[in-house]
Amino acid sequence: MINVGIIGIGFMGVTHFKALREIPNARAAAISTRDAGKLSGDWSAIQGNFGDAGGVQDLSDVARYEDWRDLLKDETIDLVSICLPTHLHRDVSIAALQAGKHVLVEKPLALSLEDADAMIAEGQKANRLLMVGQVLRFFPAFAFACEIVHSGKYGALQAAHFKRIIAAPSWSKDDHFQDILKSGGPALDLHIHDTDFIHYLCGVPQAVRATGVVLPNGAMTYLQSQYIYENGAAISSQSGAIAMSGLGFEHGFDIYLQNATLQFNNLLTGEDIWIYKSDGQKEITRPPFPPAFEGQLQHAVECVISGQPSPIIDASFARQSLAVCLLEQQAALSGQMVEIS
Repeated sequence: MINVGIIGIGFMGVTHFKALREIPNARAAAISTRDAGKLSGDWSAIQGNFGDAGGVQDLSDVARYEDWRDLLKDETIDLVSICLPTHLHRDVSIAALQAGKHVLVEKPLALSLEDADAMIAEGQKANRLLMVGQVLRFFPAFAFACEIVHSGKYGALQAAHFKRIIAAPSWSKDDHFQDILKSGGPALDLHIHDTDFIHYLCGVPQAVRATGVVLPNGAMTYLQSQYIYENGAAISSQSGAIAMSGLGFEHGFDIYLQNATLQFNNLLTGEDIWIYKSDGQKEITRPPFPPAFEGQLQHAVECVISGQPSPIIDASFARQSLAVCLLEQQAALSGQMVEIS
């Protein structure tokens, strides 16, 4: 049994806690939060842009720490799930690795490549796994699409477009989500999901073009990008916190293969993928994968058990996605195509 300690009980901390209930070889053994109400199990005020609110949790068998440093001293904890704001990722992750814990840190890995490199170096030095919650790779529709594309079942990938749009979250305290010093703003915190998945699907592009919408505080609240590949595949994405409140959360893709078109949109197709085939037929498929966060945490636990780096969420992949995401913002601000070394 792998004992997991969760640092940070906000929307994502709650999501990890609930997902761990469904994993047979792991348990949420400890939590850390400065909020006395949350330490008592009252999570009813916690909300996010999808899923249920926090509710009231029975924490009678969970160790509770007000200071995350005390959780790291708990010798029973094998894996630490860090669900704190991005500007805290570097220091807490490094401290956890130095304490001998394996780490799963929420995305983005960090706000800068310097911080990301320091975290990766510490993981190597401590001989501990550093994994990053780029969970889109585990969302059933996206995982299924990746399998289809990589299998070549419907021929080569010709083009794809990815969409991730939300309303500016009313549940984010002190406007943290839009604060570039804490989250990097939507162009990093939100958009990095699609940048990372595009790498997973297509590899790292040779260059990017982009346009965006910038807030008065300098945060880019909307980003539309084109990824340039040597094979000529036309890949693009749009992400942002720009919609009106009634929209809530929308994500999806259109993937154009030689002999099929894959379409997914959570508001249009639900959990299904629509496959339009060359013979004119439409197939509706419910991808046979576990819920995304359960799949991600199960994978992280299996990596801890085996002691082997993750081929899916190792920090090196997240560092790569962070680098390109930052270059996309540079391209949008400069109006110039930016090459990727």
